Amino acid sequence: MTTVHAVIDTPLGGLTLIARDGSLAALHFAGGKHAPEERGERADIPLFAAARRQFEEYFDRRRTEFDLPLAPRGKPFQLRVWALLEEIPYGETRTYGDLARRLGDVNYSQAVGAANGQNPLSVIVPCHRVIGADGSLTGYAGGLDRKRYLLALEEPAAVDAGRLF
Repeated sequence: MTTVHAVIDTPLGGLTLIARDGSLAALHFAGGKHAPEERGERADIPLFAAARRQFEEYFDRRRTEFDLPLAPRGKPFQLRVWALLEEIPYGETRTYGDLARRLGDVNYSQAVGAANGQNPLSVIVPCHRVIGADGSLTGYAGGLDRKRYLLALEEPAAVDAGRLF
């Protein structure tokens, strides 16, 4: 198994991309909560060029979905939660309770939160789109300022235009 990494610049700071055997396995913001354990050697592979281009398009509001081969590692429950995150449309949010209900039991809310916090592919697997039941911004491994930025970036133009700040 070959693991390699690259660091790309984003409006939110450096983003370390980690690939295993040709698929994106993880990404981490500089100074984020979960630092990558295994990064491998620095490399310039086509996957990283595609990811860099897609992130540029995303931050320029020209891309609403990522189209990259993904290979996150996690426990079966985490993988189920992360699959639900991928279903949250651009510009929309869901609560932890919403996701727990989709998994069959509203009592899973805390477990959903824990799985959400361990998402190794934030932004691409949009864990930033999950908010508290009262609409508050709750934990984000990249920090709440980044979460706030991503949600504002994805706001529909009509909402964004109507804001006073």
